[in-house]
Amino acid sequence: MITITKKENRVLNQIKYFQAEYRDGVPSNILKLDLSMSETEFKDILTNLEDKGLISKNDNYIKANAVDAQINAVESRAEVLREDLNQTEKKTFELITNLASEGFVSRHFLEGNLLYGDLKLSNLQMYQIIVSLENKGLIKKIQKKDGEYYNINT
Repeated sequence: MITITKKENRVLNQIKYFQAEYRDGVPSNILKLDLSMSETEFKDILTNLEDKGLISKNDNYIKANAVDAQINAVESRAEVLREDLNQTEKKTFELITNLASEGFVSRHFLEGNLLYGDLKLSNLQMYQIIVSLENKGLIKKIQKKDGEYYNINT
């Protein structure tokens, strides 16, 4: 199953719609005008769709690829990332969400729970999962007056 955002789904559907008219690929400028999106947002969405193998770009022409996998459209980019998490990452993110008060959790408190709590992760596993969640934009390390915290991005 491939998970995409509603905006990505909208762009993909428009590409499929225009593809009947433009056999060699849909001109990107026509697609962008039809979708009424900013240049940055449009390029980001095209890049995400191409990375997932749903479209292919050739110069300024875009074609939808035939995909056998089921496509699941969700509301936001954060939901897409949550869908792509492995089991341990999902459990860790759930734990962080449960531990967080007002969207923040102390770094030391979190690390203690990951190492000695239900998950019983090793130091390396804990570090890799936290870095993975940071790279996916689900959590962010911040500095407060009383120490380091993780902020949950929703």
